[in-house]
Amino acid sequence: MSVKKILVTGANGQLGNECRQLAQHFNGVDFVFTDVEELSITDELAIEKIFAQNHFDCCINAAAYTAVDNAEKDKETAYEINANAVGYLATACKKYNCKLIHISTDYVFDGEKENGYLEEDTTGPINIYGSSKLLGEQLALENNPQTIVIRTSWVYSYFGKNFVKTMMKLMQERPEISVVSDQIGKPTYAADLASAIFKIVFSSSDFKPGMYHYSNKGVISWYDFALAIKEIGNYNCQINPIPSSAYPVPAKRPHYSVLITDKIESVYGIDIPQWKESLKKCMQLLS
Repeated sequence: MSVKKILVTGANGQLGNECRQLAQHFNGVDFVFTDVEELSITDELAIEKIFAQNHFDCCINAAAYTAVDNAEKDKETAYEINANAVGYLATACKKYNCKLIHISTDYVFDGEKENGYLEEDTTGPINIYGSSKLLGEQLALENNPQTIVIRTSWVYSYFGKNFVKTMMKLMQERPEISVVSDQIGKPTYAADLASAIFKIVFSSSDFKPGMYHYSNKGVISWYDFALAIKEIGNYNCQINPIPSSAYPVPAKRPHYSVLITDKIESVYGIDIPQWKESLKKCMQLLS
């Protein structure tokens, strides 16, 4: 599709920052990066105003309330950002003939399915964060037919707070740590996701709305993830596997939230890297 002007919300987050890095390589395209200071996506009037003043061809919504445990007690804010605001964006996109790419999560599933989740599988979130993101998906698709929703999982990056950075810090500070071994999923390097989004945005093939899954290749536990971080970083810290029950948190996590990515690969010809290769790249930047 022909794209000249793109709005990226949540520009200071992991994915937003990776989009900003990537945008430098696209000449002749006008990117508008906003975070809450420039545009509160929960402000319907502010959204209307920015869309009226700009002729956006595409909006990439990377803004989200991602504090999974906090969402349990801050339900109103989670729903306002992850659901209602997405509805406002989608409505504005439809009114101003703008395509929307909205980012969602593996936490819309309950984690009880044994062999991974397809886009059309039944959702059933088990925490507030997942419920709010599910409603956001629905509002995005209902309010603007020209919407792509991309569910992703276990996101990390050079930017922001994430599991990789936390583990690197702890492994340098402590002789041993414990990591949950009974939650299974797929890590996603935000730089890879940003690259996939841009491939869709600038694809010569038609924009094909609907639901897609994206995460790096390979299925692991958080414990496996930590072991790989230890190996790549050459840390001496001992890592002990523990069950989720030994590390109680306010929000329940899905036990097995593996996203099957065949659809985005075949529809858009996207080549998805193996998780460990991407982890090495990110850790190289962080070290």
